[in-house]
Parts: sequence; structure tokens; C-alpha cells
Amino acid sequence: MALVYIVEDDEAIRGELAQVLERNGFDVAYCTTFDNVVEDIQAAGPDVVLLDLTLPGTDGQFVCRELRAVSQVPIMVLTSRATEIDEVMSMTMGADDFIPKPYRARVLVARIQALLRRVAGASDRRVVEHNGVTLDLSRSTASANGRQVELTKNEMRILALLISRAGTIVSREAIMRDLWDSDAFVDDNTLTVNINRLRATLEKIGVTGYLTTHRGRGYSV
Repeated sequence: MALVYIVEDDEAIRGELAQVLERNGFDVAYCTTFDNVVEDIQAAGPDVVLLDLTLPGTDGQFVCRELRAVSQVPIMVLTSRATEIDEVMSMTMGADDFIPKPYRARVLVARIQALLRRVAGASDRRVVEHNGVTLDLSRSTASANGRQVELTKNEMRILALLISRAGTIVSREAIMRDLWDSDAFVDDNTLTVNINRLRATLEKIGVTGYLTTHRGRGYSV
């Protein structure tokens, strides 16, 4: 089941949304504080985000921009701020859809399902790009500067994880969990070896300094 993350400060509306979504087969998560919305969303790992624009201490358009800078998760704005400029600004900041309140439950569910289908169709291409490096997940290759190199399974998974969270620091523990799921247990020293191998592989296509080490914290691209 797809996980929908609700960013809505009105408890009654949030509860109603959760009920509507759960009745239609979605899993639901939400935040109740709004100091670290982007980090909370990333920690939950949702399939879709429902985002209100009027939030305590912040603004939904700012959250949208910050989230889009670090994640490709689909964002659907659901708000009573339904002016044309709000819609245009939301889409400019990276929203994928915009629904004014009051919403109609069936329409909302249909729009979420349609958005998920579009994302699933796009993911079938299984090609992601960041900062000049293109990763083809279906062929396990990386390309840049007109050159291409084949990646090992662990190299591909590490690079895919870092690109999916581009702009943020991914902890060593998170990378090791990802490798654990893919193959076998990877200890701390083995992770260092894999990171170094990935750097060496990227150098073959003229990419240097792409992976940044944050001592004691993890890695980023």
C-alpha cells in the first residue's frame, strides 16, 4: 500500500484526511510539529506528500521548495489558499498537483492515484541524473562527460541512494542497511572499501570529487 504523508496543522482536517485515505487503502503518516517538516518527511519515506500552505512557523511553499531540493517524492498541495498566484507559485516550487479546499474525497483519492500512476510510469525508465552524472538503474551503468562505466551491485545501490537524497548527508548506517537489504551483511570497513571503489569507478568517466565524506556523519553528493 502506498504511504501518504500529511502536512496539515488543523487536527480535525488532518484526522478527516487520514480516515478518507485509510478507507481507500492508503497507509498514512503525518507530523504534529512543523519545525523540521522536510526531515520528518524524509524519515517517513512516503510515496506521496499532501501539503497545506498555511503552516505554523513556516510556509508550505517554502517546505515544497526545500523538499524538492532533496527529494523527488510527489507533492500534492491541498490548501484553502487557492488563488491563481498560490497555485502558480506552488507548481513553480516543485509541486506536482494542486487541490483547493474544501476538497471532494473521491476527487482527492482519484488525483492521488493518478499521480502515483504517473510516477510509476516515469520510474519504469529507471534513469536518474544529478550534477552531470546519469545513473541507469536497469543497466547498472553511470555516464558523464560522454563516457560510460559499468557498476557493481553495491556501487549502483550506494550511488542510487546518495542521488535519491542529493543535498543531504546519508549516514553510514543508512547505507549499510541498504546494502544489507540487497545482499549480505556489510561491516563498517567493507563500506569504506565500497565507497573508495565507487570513487575510483567514477574517475574512469572523468568524475572526481563527486562523493563528499562528512567525518563521523556519512556521505553526500
